Amino acid sequence: MATRPSKASDCEFLLNRMPQFITERVEIKNMHEPIDRSICSLYYAQVALGTPNATFLVALDTGSDLFWVPCDCKQCAPLSGGGNATAELRPYSPRLSSTSKQVTCDSAFCDRPNACSAATNGSCPYGVRYVSANTSSSGVLVQDVLHLTREGPGPGAATEALQAPIVFGCGQVQTGAFLDGAGFDGLLGLGMDRVSVPSVLAARGLVASNSFSMCFSDDGVGRINFGDAGSPGQSETRFIARSTNPTYNVSFTSANVGSESVAVEFAAVMDSGTSFTYLNDPEYTAFATSFTSQVRERRTNFSSGSSGRLPFDYCYKLSPNQTEVLPPIVSLTTAGGAQFPVTNPIIFLRDDRITIGYCLAIVKNDITINIIGQNFMTGLKVVFNRERSVLGWQKFDCYKNAVVADAPDASPSPAPGGPNPTKLTPQQSDASNRNPGAAPVPRSAGSLDAARALGGGLSLLLPLLVGAALV
Repeated sequence: MATRPSKASDCEFLLNRMPQFITERVEIKNMHEPIDRSICSLYYAQVALGTPNATFLVALDTGSDLFWVPCDCKQCAPLSGGGNATAELRPYSPRLSSTSKQVTCDSAFCDRPNACSAATNGSCPYGVRYVSANTSSSGVLVQDVLHLTREGPGPGAATEALQAPIVFGCGQVQTGAFLDGAGFDGLLGLGMDRVSVPSVLAARGLVASNSFSMCFSDDGVGRINFGDAGSPGQSETRFIARSTNPTYNVSFTSANVGSESVAVEFAAVMDSGTSFTYLNDPEYTAFATSFTSQVRERRTNFSSGSSGRLPFDYCYKLSPNQTEVLPPIVSLTTAGGAQFPVTNPIIFLRDDRITIGYCLAIVKNDITINIIGQNFMTGLKVVFNRERSVLGWQKFDCYKNAVVADAPDASPSPAPGGPNPTKLTPQQSDASNRNPGAAPVPRSAGSLDAARALGGGLSLLLPLLVGAALV
């Protein structure tokens, strides 16, 4: 599957819906100065829309609602690829699909009926604005079919193709970071609003449960399974109820870092569209201070690369020829007492071909919201059960579709003999990236088709892209 990495002013978009929508749908993104994009990674999927179907590379985002793709472009991102991967990107056109339908201004999906004008020819307009150098997507809503695979229960079960009617944005105008190739051939919002794909599938009775799961493999492969309500053995915590603009927001009562229990209490949005985890103070400082006190390496301020600064404050230098590190085991205690294991709290840095250090992959946030990014979900199957208003999770093998043997939650104390070391080996890097960046993660050679859901549902395969600096 050909893909290309994201290029955005801060790798990803950090979403928090505005309390009020007046003339347009607004998604708040926390944007800093440009950072080194070689450290960025997000989950993407190739999806097929329309009849005949056309494929699109879209970012998967539990922090937003609307699914949109470039369409009948007046001002869209360039369609040529960049970085260390490429993709054939294309716009969608309602005129080229026999199953495309207009979403009119009197539709229940239309949030902006008062903005309808002769210019939209009766179609419902949409606007999504991001707080990043005037970054936005706007156009009109359309209905067409999304091509999915329905899977029977159990390994090896038969599959069938399904064409699911959904509503999405025909993105005619993009601005800001999107014009630099900010990510993708569109964005698939997985939030709670009625216009999101999970909501539409559930409302049309196409899934058995108003729920979905995402499996985040540490080698960059995963799966999204619509209708997956989870399993009896999973850990759970309830979503925080909000009467307006609900999000996948959960409460944490403490953090377990190595041998210490850190007294922090905070709420956070579970956002697959964010590469890293963002915390406010005092939680950020308390967590990072405890982590630093338990690592063996010296804390170092790595200089910025030509592609931008590093967003991390807590980084550590490796000694020459060092081949392993022993970071403290990390977990978060949720409201109700369940442990949320964090299997990927660090990111390795490299200079040319040598791994030179690592950072605690948590960023200090400058807006009043905490975000659990996809790096804290790696190694887990995370269930967003909207029907029961709970978040579920299990340590999971996305290839074998089985719970990992060491599935019990992480303990506040290290295992006997200390935490398992994380092996480091020098990695080859392409000549275009000679600044500190993410040490490449070995990718499995296994087939994507090996990642099959345990239960019946509608599925998409998710390739994880490791972003590289695009110039």
